[in-house]
Amino acid sequence: MRPSIDTELTRRLVDAQFPQWAGLPLERVEPGGSDHVIHRLGGELAVRMPRHPGPLGALGKEFAWLPRLAPRLPLAVPVPVAQGRPGFGYPWPWSVSRWLDGETATTEKLGDDTAAAGELAGFLLALWDFGRVHRPAPGTAAVPPPQPLADRDRATRAAIARAADTFDAEAMTAVWDAALAAEPWNRPPVWVHGDFHTGNLLTVGGRLSAVIDFSGLAFGDPATDLMMAYSLMAPPGRALFRTALAPDADTWARGRGWGLTGALLAYTAYAHESPGIAAATTRQIHAVLEDRAEDY
Repeated sequence: MRPSIDTELTRRLVDAQFPQWAGLPLERVEPGGSDHVIHRLGGELAVRMPRHPGPLGALGKEFAWLPRLAPRLPLAVPVPVAQGRPGFGYPWPWSVSRWLDGETATTEKLGDDTAAAGELAGFLLALWDFGRVHRPAPGTAAVPPPQPLADRDRATRAAIARAADTFDAEAMTAVWDAALAAEPWNRPPVWVHGDFHTGNLLTVGGRLSAVIDFSGLAFGDPATDLMMAYSLMAPPGRALFRTALAPDADTWARGRGWGLTGALLAYTAYAHESPGIAAATTRQIHAVLEDRAEDY
């Protein structure tokens, strides 16, 4: 059962554990994320309260790595500054990070923006370059490799069947089979965001400003982050993105598979209750199915 997280509870936790911030105003941020309830604390801080146990394993790696990543990346990222403890009936650790101004990116604002595609490619290149110098200790549980695409095979095929009345099941199966058949990543591992889609981008003044939610931060195959090509970009931006990153054909095929499974599982789980998720995932699935080699 998920705990009830309201502003009163958050206020009590902050005041009890961080009295230096007790006098700062606290305001809930809407819409919140699927994994966290977020409050703005004063003008410069954000309080992130996990809604369920899923994000808890990310706290350690975020505190260890985001302060080191932030100076090396061309877009802002949320740097954690304090970790809270369970209390007042709330069962899990929680965090305070630097506040980042901005609005959630949308395809309406940025989908046709090839400059944004170039900026996102630059962000990934900087993230990958960081891994050449800063590598997590071998075998560390705090920074796992990305989930293997094959681990999603059963769920993805079930979702294809469930969505067959809405999307072309044969075409989705062909994309998925090609992704699983692609050669696995056999180069040195790189840092990956792990949940690199439109909902985790912020804009200020119509321009990209930040990348948020690093709970999926991992070290391994970069294909998972290629889903952004389908989450946000129209074909011209997608082509620029692919040219800038220069992935081999197998990595792009795996990235296309990530674009499909990410959207399809979200569609089958949430589309019936969220028109916004329904629209975003429908667009992403169509983008995956319309992607052809001749586009490049």
